[in-house]
Amino acid sequence: MNEYRYMRTILFFDLPVETVKQKKAYRDFVKQLKINGFFRMQKSVFCKMSIDMQNVDSTINRLKSKLPNEGVVMSLTVTEKQFENMVYLLGDYKSELLETDERLVEL
Repeated sequence: MNEYRYMRTILFFDLPVETVKQKKAYRDFVKQLKINGFFRMQKSVFCKMSIDMQNVDSTINRLKSKLPNEGVVMSLTVTEKQFENMVYLLGDYKSELLETDERLVEL
């Protein structure tokens, strides 16, 4: 039986990119998101699957130390079931990532 309660953390952000310094801060932040296992859903929307709230809290705490000095960054955590109920009004969800809760994936 599955002991995990899978969650999705959705990160929304709006960062200024007018100066060279701001552009570098944007690139560094996006790099940190990818290092921490997030994938891009839209230009300023990233998502990550976690096995429980402890994992979510750990990820958020790591990101807090890497936040840019300017802009807005918001986080929303939902259950996997809630995430699956997302309705696409236009377009389709496309991801090259494997999305499974299996520990072993054979390609």
